[in-house]
Amino acid sequence: MSRGIQSALTSLALEVNLKSSRRRCPQRIIKMFGRRRGEYLFGDLMFDDDRRIQMIKLKQEAETGVWVEVRALLRDLIFALMLVTLVIVFLVQPVKVEGTSMLPHLHDGERIFVNKLVYYGLPPLERGDIVVFWFPDDPSKSYIKRIIGLPGETVEMRDGRIFIDGQELSEPYLDPQLNTGHASLPPLYVKQHYYFVMGDNRDHSSDSRYWGLVPEKYIYGKAILRYWPPTQIGLITHRDGPTLVKAHAADRGE
Repeated sequence: MSRGIQSALTSLALEVNLKSSRRRCPQRIIKMFGRRRGEYLFGDLMFDDDRRIQMIKLKQEAETGVWVEVRALLRDLIFALMLVTLVIVFLVQPVKVEGTSMLPHLHDGERIFVNKLVYYGLPPLERGDIVVFWFPDDPSKSYIKRIIGLPGETVEMRDGRIFIDGQELSEPYLDPQLNTGHASLPPLYVKQHYYFVMGDNRDHSSDSRYWGLVPEKYIYGKAILRYWPPTQIGLITHRDGPTLVKAHAADRGE
């Protein structure tokens, strides 16, 4: 065999061996020779890279969790505000007591909630209810008084005592020291859809005795809860309200 042919065969064998070696040593194995101490390959990623990825994922999950909680809090807050708005618009209304006409039960500067459903007849107004209404002579002003006479009744005062259709009205809630005047009032018929109201502090109250009856449509709230001052927080009950008692024989003219 000539030297030229032998040289060509040798070159071909070296080239085949080199290609075979490259196939047996993939690129990711070659990378091992350039790794740092303490780092190991797993596929095409090092273990250190995998730990960094996990830390990034945990951080992203934590940030996502915070935003989820914030969104939930904002949603609940908006819902609460909407609920409060609906309650104030349709159910109750805060009112500030001005003046002393309702002593000793309501004091000047106190704040109460009133039930606005009474404007729609829910529940029906009763004798003894403490109500707020627009002043008939000046609807821009609001008054707070107690209902004494109901539609269809006749109200009369005799020496400071109230009579309804001839029957005396017992008023245990009054303070005698605030009711020293013993005025009289001729019989007054309460028209339908009107009410006769008075303050509990009879000596210092501007009420139906002086300016007449209150139209039902002017009454927009019934006192239900005192919320200020904090020491006086509580429901405003009407259990000690006025009640009719049997007229004495002398009062009936017998």
